Amino acid sequence: MSKKGGVATAAQLVKLLVPAGKASAQPPVGPALGAKGVKAMDFAKEFNARTAHLEPGLPTPTLVTVNPDRTFTFETRTPPTSLLLKRAAGITAGSGRAGSEMVGDVSVKHIYEIAKIKMADVKGVGEEQMCKVIMGSAKSMGLRVVR
Repeated sequence: MSKKGGVATAAQLVKLLVPAGKASAQPPVGPALGAKGVKAMDFAKEFNARTAHLEPGLPTPTLVTVNPDRTFTFETRTPPTSLLLKRAAGITAGSGRAGSEMVGDVSVKHIYEIAKIKMADVKGVGEEQMCKVIMGSAKSMGLRVVR
């Protein structure tokens, strides 16, 4: 924490969902970071360089820590579970009436693979528990888990 004008200021956290390799000063990046005093183009250049190995346009959750001196650091997370499930099932949208309307199927192998990907974001959770969480997400989207 630092003092600015007699008032203590701390680093601020900004959560963004940015397409891999396609960050720019346009929304959502520009307004969110500009309001905190960070140059959006500086962030965009570094983000695009760091996500160049990912599929272009893949929605990438990003946590940006803005320090009181307007410098920043950021970390990227894995893609949203719903996106991974939709790709595995080959659908574009989940069910509007989960539980009564099924829109697709995912295999147990898909659930396991998605759980392995998402384990990078969550500490202290075992594979079996993560698989249960992913299965719950699939069910709430109207996906059937098949063997």
